[in-house]
This record gives sequence, C-alpha cells and structure tokens, in this order.
Amino acid sequence: MFRGVTAINLDAKGRCAIPTRYRDELQDCCERQLVVTVAVNERCVGEPGCLWLYPLPEWDKLELTISKLPTLDKMAGKLRRFVIGYATEAEMDAQGRILLPEKLRKFARMEKKLILVGQLNKFEIWNEVSWNAKEDEWMSGDQDDDLSEVSNLSF
Repeated sequence: MFRGVTAINLDAKGRCAIPTRYRDELQDCCERQLVVTVAVNERCVGEPGCLWLYPLPEWDKLELTISKLPTLDKMAGKLRRFVIGYATEAEMDAQGRILLPEKLRKFARMEKKLILVGQLNKFEIWNEVSWNAKEDEWMSGDQDDDLSEVSNLSF
C-alpha cells in the first residue's frame, strides 16, 4: 500500500526518482514494472497537472475492469481514450528513477518540482503548482460534498 505525500524533482531528461521507502515494495510486487498514464477526474477527462502511476499487477486489474465497460457508452469511451490511450510502460531503473514520457509531461504540465501522492494501490504524480491549487480547493471546498459512500467508515 502506498501512502504519503512527497516532494520529488524531475531531471533534465524527464526522470523522477521514486522515494527509497517504496523501492523494495515495487521490486517485490512488480519487479519495477510500472505504467504511467493521465489521471482522470469526475467528468472522465484528464485531470490537469496529474498523472497516475501503477505497479503493473494493479494496472492489469484496471485494464480488465475498463475492458468490461460497454463499448458504446460515451463515458467509457472517454475513459479508454485517456487512461488506456495515454498509458506507457515505465521501468524503474537501478537508481529508482522512472522516465515520464514527453507527451505525458506536456499533458500534465510537469516541471522540475513534482508531488508524489500515495493512493493505496497507485501513485498520483502532480506538478507542484497544480497540487497546491487543488489542495487549496479541497481545503476550502464545499462542505456539502457527498460522502455517503464512505459515511459508514470509522476514522
């Protein structure tokens, strides 16, 4: 399980280093084989400033789920176009770095400063400016957000 928020950097070649605390787990669970793609939001379009990074076994589960969606459904089509269409394999090298493809860096407006956010079975990679803006939005957001699906959880 991946958790926590970590500031990381993008180097001149488009690589970012996965924090040391995750490297052994990524070696064990997927032999450093990852998939990076655009993040989608509630409207099923690319989330500006954010990418998703999946260990390969988790990606395989997501692909299977998406493959079962109705072919003619508009939202399913958007999901396929963004999530599957932009998906790129990314192998973590011996120094713990992954290459973020140029098309994904441009899509998410990735610059030098990034934020890596653990999301249990995957990571989100945010450009720092977008992360800070979203964090502010979430912190000052509408208090009437629908949490009905999680209201039975104990914190």
